[in-house]
Amino acid sequence: MNGVPSRVLVIAPHPDDETLGCGGTLLKWKASGAQIHWLIVTGIEGVQGFSEERVKSRGREIETVAGLYSFDSYHPCNFPAAQLDTLPKGDVVGAIGRVIRKLEPDTVLVPYRNDVHSDHAVVFDAAVSATKTFRSPFVRALYAYETPSETDFGVRPDDPGFRPNLFVSIDGYLDQKLAIMSEYEGEMGAFPFPRSNECLRALAILRGSQANCLAAEGFMILKEIR
Repeated sequence: MNGVPSRVLVIAPHPDDETLGCGGTLLKWKASGAQIHWLIVTGIEGVQGFSEERVKSRGREIETVAGLYSFDSYHPCNFPAAQLDTLPKGDVVGAIGRVIRKLEPDTVLVPYRNDVHSDHAVVFDAAVSATKTFRSPFVRALYAYETPSETDFGVRPDDPGFRPNLFVSIDGYLDQKLAIMSEYEGEMGAFPFPRSNECLRALAILRGSQANCLAAEGFMILKEIR
């Protein structure tokens, strides 16, 4: 697939994954005329350890972030965070599949399968199931993004690691990505915490060096139909 996709769906296990993994790409594609849509698989309502006020503030964060990206729509599934592997897989596949069939995106962005967080693995498997060509023939491209603090801490000995073979230059969008990430309360930290401005900027510069640009985001091509 060449150029800018027309309708993009980013699937985020948790709100902030979309920004960590592909925030600059979403901003760039939106500015270039693409529709961008956001599917948030989990929520914190009713999850132990989160107060009612935190649930409300998370809702406000999502509204703010949706506005900053100018998402054409966003779709919260509200499965319990950090518990996806305890749910029937069919429930997660069904929820993701319903949004995909409703939106008919040509490009879908998903987390890397071997991230250390179990929610990411469940979301990946469900998204792959829901985007099979005979179920969703309109999906022409499926790309995996990397999530700092999750992708880089996957240490399975049978996993070759995240090896990007697609790069999107985010020159001019990196600062905006970092500003959006700062809207998420408690998700950023001081260096050397992996979700710090320094680390996110360093990763973008590294990917940029691999793509001969100032800053980039890397993806693994899982499916691309030309």
